[in-house]
Amino acid sequence: MAKSDDAATPPAGKGKGKLKLILVIVLGLLLAIGASVGGTWYIMHSSASKPAPAAETATNVKQPAIFEPMLPAFVANFNQNGRQRYLQVSITLLARNQADLDALKVHMPVIRNNLVMLFSGQNFDTLATPVGQEMLRQKVTASVQEVAQKELGKVVVEQALFTNFVLQ
Repeated sequence: MAKSDDAATPPAGKGKGKLKLILVIVLGLLLAIGASVGGTWYIMHSSASKPAPAAETATNVKQPAIFEPMLPAFVANFNQNGRQRYLQVSITLLARNQADLDALKVHMPVIRNNLVMLFSGQNFDTLATPVGQEMLRQKVTASVQEVAQKELGKVVVEQALFTNFVLQ
């Protein structure tokens, strides 16, 4: 019987060894977590206290969008297979700088003329598809940007958007 009692109870030295090992592992984990939290806090607060250069913040921040409708809507007619067709398009320009947009408004007659000529040269079958409409929108954007580049020396309009598109 003495042998079975000795096998059931572990020696006093082994139990304390496991307890010490567990205690060292827990303390090591706590130390690692503490170092991680402390390092993160240090990095976050040291980068937040340094002011960012003004030129960096001005170039990285995108200015809010300004939408300028081109009124009245464009109406163009064209002949398709002996049949008279009509197109009505309302366009809104997307820009980021109000002063540049105001400077471009002076040249609006040239822009409107170019767009009317562009619309009247279109094919009805092409415009009836979403791909054709998107291609036309890109041509309109390019036409407006071309006038802005020529007259103002910079691209003022980011996009031309169709807010109404009617084919008949």
